[in-house]
Amino acid sequence: MGTKNFNRRQFVTAASLGSLAALSSISPAIAVESNSEANYAKKEKPTWKKIGNTIYGAKADETGPIGGGKGYTKIITSGDYTVDSLESLIDALAKAKSGQVIFIPGDKIIDMTTFIYIDKIMLKIPGGVTLASDRGHNGSAGAQITSDSLDTPGMISIEGPGVRISGIRLQGPNSKRYLDHHKRAFGPGGPGHTYYYKFPTSRGIITKFGNLEIDNCEISAFANAGVSLQKGTGSHIHHNLIHKCQYNGLGYGVSHDEASSTIEFNHFNENRHSLAGTGRPGCGYIARNNVELGISLSHNFDMHGGRDRKDNTTIAGTTMEMYNNTFLGPQRAVVIRGVPQDKCDVHHNWIPTHKDATTAIRAEEKTYATNNLYSDGKVS
Repeated sequence: MGTKNFNRRQFVTAASLGSLAALSSISPAIAVESNSEANYAKKEKPTWKKIGNTIYGAKADETGPIGGGKGYTKIITSGDYTVDSLESLIDALAKAKSGQVIFIPGDKIIDMTTFIYIDKIMLKIPGGVTLASDRGHNGSAGAQITSDSLDTPGMISIEGPGVRISGIRLQGPNSKRYLDHHKRAFGPGGPGHTYYYKFPTSRGIITKFGNLEIDNCEISAFANAGVSLQKGTGSHIHHNLIHKCQYNGLGYGVSHDEASSTIEFNHFNENRHSLAGTGRPGCGYIARNNVELGISLSHNFDMHGGRDRKDNTTIAGTTMEMYNNTFLGPQRAVVIRGVPQDKCDVHHNWIPTHKDATTAIRAEEKTYATNNLYSDGKVS
C-alpha cells in the first residue's frame, strides 16, 4: 500500500485551499441530528469495514459501544459517598480519599452557574478519587453537572494523579460558533486577539496531572475545551460522547498542552477540532477507534506548530498516532501544522468522504499516511 509523507509546499498549498473549504462547508454533506444523545444513536452509520483480514475504521471492543452509554460494561452504580446537590458534592470532595468513589444518582442535575459566576468556584477532585454517575444503566442518562455562565474558567479541576470521571453529563454554557465575532476580530482591519478575548470562554475538565481517566461521559458546549490536558502523561479518554465545543477560534473537544494521552472509542460531533494540541515538546496523543459523526466547523484532529506559537520553530508535538478512526464528515480528517519531533502515523482509518490523502490530511515532514481506506474503496 502507498505511503504519503508530506512536505512544506504541500502544506502551504493545502492550507490555502483548506481555509476556503472550512468557510464553505458549514452545512456538511452527511447531516446528523444532534438535539439529544438518542438522535446520535438513531443516525449512526456503519463505522468500520473489513477488506481481506484488515479492519479499517472504528470497531467497538468488549467494553461496550463506541461513545459509551447503554451496553457499557464498566458503569458505576454506587459509591462511598452519595450526593444530590452542589453543596453535598463539594463537601464530599473535601473528605474523599484516594480509592474512594463519589456517586451522583442519574436523575440529579447539579447547577454550578451562580457559584461559578460569583466566585469562579471549580469542583476539585483529589488524586485517586472517582466522581461517577450511571450513564447507560437501566436507561439512565447520567447525572448532569452544568454551568450557564459564559465565563466558566473551568468546572472540574483535577488535583492529583489517578482521578477517574465516569458516567457524568458535563454541560458547559456555549454551544454556538459565533462566526461573526471571529470575523470582526480577525477580518481585514480587525482589532485581533484583544477584542476576541473580551468575549468570555469556558472549559470543562482541567488537569496538570497524569493518569486521568474519563469514560462513559457526555461532554458538551464548552467554548475553549471540554477536556484540557495541560501537563501529565498516561491519561485515558474513552467511550465518551464529546460534542458542541465549536466556538470559532477555539472549540476543542480534548486539548493538550505539554501532555499526552490515549483517546479511543469516543463519538465526536459539532466540534471545531475534536482533538488538538499546542505542539509544544511532549505534546501528543494516540487516537484510535473514534468516530467523527459528520458535523465539524473545521478539521477533526489537529496539532499546532511553531508558527502558531510564534516560537521560531516548526515543532508540532512529539509523537502522534491516529489509526482505526472513522471520519464521516467533509472536512479534513487530520491537520499537523508543523513537523513532529518524532513522527505522526496515520493508518487504517476509514475516510469515506475523501478520495485520497491529499484531500483528507494536511501536514509537513514526518507525518506518514499509509493504508487508509478512502471513497470508492481505495486503500492508500
